[in-house]
Amino acid sequence: MTINCKGQLIDLQTPKVMGILNITPDSFYDGGSYQADKAILNQVDKMLSEGATFIDVGAYSSRPGADDISTDEELKRLIPVLKLLNTNFKENILISVDTFRSKVAEEALAHGVAMINDISAGQLDDNIIDVVAKNQVPYVMMHMKGNPQTMKSLANYKDVVLEVKSYFSKKIKLLREKGINDIILDPGFGFAKTIEHNFEMLNKFELFKAFDLPLLCGISRKSMIYKTLNTSADKALNGTTALNSLALYKGANILRVHDVKEAVECVNLISKI
Repeated sequence: MTINCKGQLIDLQTPKVMGILNITPDSFYDGGSYQADKAILNQVDKMLSEGATFIDVGAYSSRPGADDISTDEELKRLIPVLKLLNTNFKENILISVDTFRSKVAEEALAHGVAMINDISAGQLDDNIIDVVAKNQVPYVMMHMKGNPQTMKSLANYKDVVLEVKSYFSKKIKLLREKGINDIILDPGFGFAKTIEHNFEMLNKFELFKAFDLPLLCGISRKSMIYKTLNTSADKALNGTTALNSLALYKGANILRVHDVKEAVECVNLISKI
């Protein structure tokens, strides 16, 4: 199971780790931490040295109820950071950009980005699918209802796993018709899902393997962990490690995390089982 990132074949049979770089001021865990160039470079260098295969850069906060910002504001945050990373890390970095906007995706790809990570799977801007198809880059498509401002009120399902699988089935057909080869599925933990929905999806995570496509698991420090443990996001690393281990055991190919070292250790240990 491989994906093509800028001509480099990445084997996902051995799971890989995607390090999160939020350059937003209001993300739920590390918002505002990576605004200055030095802080950004130090964090990316740390994540790469700890074993991250991908760096996922996000300039739009998608936490529940986050402020909606303009495309221009998203680009204003993102492009200087992409230039900074390209200048300092050159060919030693595979950058993913976390955006649902076609214009942002197009600009990012022009700056050497290797992957697009879309929380809406084209629902919020269907032109993004054409941009991905034209550039032939891997596409992470996530399940979500509504948008970050409304999704919390839309967490209603008869069977969350069945509905997410049905959603993916329709989207995969569309992407294949557009000629997109490398598709990665993200069930969308925390996006229009209750804590109970999140645990049900994780419990049945292996069912998403039916599509024979790489699976991304993004549960790092989320409320399903810290609310269940009656703690906070900054104290949710141990819980994240526990559930990442379970996700790997159930077939996750990519872990999207804030804490790379611990996730890489999970991959190394679970691969022995």
